[in-house]
Amino acid sequence: MPVTLTTLSENTAGRPDFMAEWGQSILVQTDGCTVLFDVGGSNVALANADRLGIDLSKIDAIVLSHGHHDHTGGLCDVLKRLGKKRVIGHPDIWDIKYAKRPFEDKEAFIGIPFAREELEHLGALFELTADPVSLSGRVMTTGEVRMTTDFEIIEPNLLVKKGGEFRQDPLADDLALIVRMDQGLLVVLGCAHRGTINTIRHAQKLTGEERVYAVVGGTHLAPASEERIEKTIQELKDIGVQKVGISHCNGFYASARVARAFGDKFFLNNAGTQTTFP
Repeated sequence: MPVTLTTLSENTAGRPDFMAEWGQSILVQTDGCTVLFDVGGSNVALANADRLGIDLSKIDAIVLSHGHHDHTGGLCDVLKRLGKKRVIGHPDIWDIKYAKRPFEDKEAFIGIPFAREELEHLGALFELTADPVSLSGRVMTTGEVRMTTDFEIIEPNLLVKKGGEFRQDPLADDLALIVRMDQGLLVVLGCAHRGTINTIRHAQKLTGEERVYAVVGGTHLAPASEERIEKTIQELKDIGVQKVGISHCNGFYASARVARAFGDKFFLNNAGTQTTFP
C-alpha cells in the first residue's frame, strides 16, 4: 500500500514558486484515507496546495500535533475554505501556551491564535482525547506519548499559564500520526516535543509492530544537546529506520548531522516535497 506525503508548510521551500514559513503542515494520503496533519502558521499551506492543484476538500480529517501557533495558525483559513471538518487533537491544545526566549524581555504567547468558538463557527468538529484515534484500518494518531528515554526532555522555556502563574508545559498534547505499511511503520512527527524516540517507541507499542520504515517531520533537535542528537541518531539506526525526512524544528546543524549519518536514506522535507513510500 503506497503512502504519499506532501509537505505544504515548512521553514524552507524546495521550489522557487513555493512559500515558506516557520511552521509545518503535511498532507498524508493512503488508500481510502487522507489526513491534513497540522495546518502551518498562516495561509501558506492553502497557497502551496493551490500551486500543486491539490483539492483539500477531499481530506477526511485534520489532526493537530499540538497547540502551538506554528502548527495551528492556518486553521481559520483552512476551515473558511473547507467548511465542516473533523479536527482531532489532545484536550491540552487549548492550554494557554507561552515561551520565554532569551532575546525577549517577557514571555511570548505561542498558543492557538483563535478562540475555539470562532473555529467551531467556521466548521471545526473538535474531537479531543488523550487516547489514540483510528482514522482507518492503517492510519491512527499516537494519542498522548509516554516519556521513557533518559535523554529526551521538554524544554524548560516552554510554559503554560494557569491561575495567573507560569509553569513548565508538559506538552502532553504532543502527538504524531502512524501509518501501518507492509514494510513497517511510517511515523509522521509534528515537533516531537516529547521526544522522537519516545514517540517511535510509543508507536511500536501501540501497533505491536517493531519495524519502522520511515520517520518524517519535526524532531525538535534544534535546541538539543550534542548528547541528545547523537543518541537520537544511534537509536534511529538501532531501530532500523530506512527513510528519514526531517523538517521544521530540527535546525541546520542537527539536520546536517542526521544527513551525514543516514546518507541516501535522508531527505530534507521542505515545502513542496512530495514523497511516496515505499
